[in-house]
Amino acid sequence: MIDKKILKGKTATELSAISSQDFINLVKSRQRRAIKRNGLEYKLLKQKVEKYKQNKINKLIKTECREAVILPAWIGLKFGVHNGKEFQQIEILPEMIGHRLGEFAFTTKRVVHSAPGIGATRSSKAISNK
Repeated sequence: MIDKKILKGKTATELSAISSQDFINLVKSRQRRAIKRNGLEYKLLKQKVEKYKQNKINKLIKTECREAVILPAWIGLKFGVHNGKEFQQIEILPEMIGHRLGEFAFTTKRVVHSAPGIGATRSSKAISNK
């Protein structure tokens, strides 16, 4: 497989080898501020990820921290991101680096309407059901 460039001319293998401070300097200012600002929640999530990686636990890492910026060290891990109702499973791919966890766990679903129900007007009953 060809290692394609992911972020600022760096490949996924190069990104996983750099330190967290160097990674912070590579991302845009919005992500950089988010990493610095989300202090305690972000540190707890990073500690949890480190524990899972050191013990080689291949379970879902559940979190409600949707605003966490995805780091290169998280590639290959599976997160359960809370969408307000349940935890949606997300596997971290190299293309997701620099984005936030919440971008991949949608909070709303597409609305699908069924046939007209009891009490519907005559005109709405005439609509064909496909």
